[in-house]
Amino acid sequence: MRRKLLIVPVVFVLLYFVVFQSKAYEVLEVKDGDSIILSNHEEIRLAHIDCPEYDQPWGDKATEFVTNLCLHKEVRLKRYGKDKYGRTIAEVFLDGTNVNHELVKEGLAWHYRRYSSDKYYQQLELEARAKKKGLWSTKHIAPWNWRGGSR
Repeated sequence: MRRKLLIVPVVFVLLYFVVFQSKAYEVLEVKDGDSIILSNHEEIRLAHIDCPEYDQPWGDKATEFVTNLCLHKEVRLKRYGKDKYGRTIAEVFLDGTNVNHELVKEGLAWHYRRYSSDKYYQQLELEARAKKKGLWSTKHIAPWNWRGGSR
C-alpha cells in the first residue's frame, strides 16, 4: 500500500514536467480539425483521433472548433513521434486542457483505433455517441472511408 501511495505523486510530478513544463508554441495555422502548424513551423497531427476531412460533413465544424480554441494561442505538446508524412504526432494542451480529448468529447472526431488503443479515447467516443453529440447526431462516413473514396 505504501508503494502505491508513493507512485501516485511521482506520476503527477512526471506528468507536470512532461506537459506543463514543455516548451510552449503559438498555433499559427489550423489546417483542419486534426492538423495544426506551430510558430516553430512544425506541423502537428493530433494523436489518437481522426477528424472529418474539411470537405466532409462536420469537417468545417471540427476545424472551426480547433481554430476558436487554439489559433494564435500558446500550446504545449506530448509528442509520440512522426507519421509517414513527417508530421509530429502529439497530444495538444491549451492551459492544461487536452485539445484531442475535447474534439472527441464534442463529437467532432473519432478515436482512431487503427493507430491508438487508448482506452480513455474509446470511452470518450462511446460517451459522445450515447449523447448524440456532433457527428453522432447524423448519418456520417468515417474519414478513413471518405479518403478512400466511399462517399
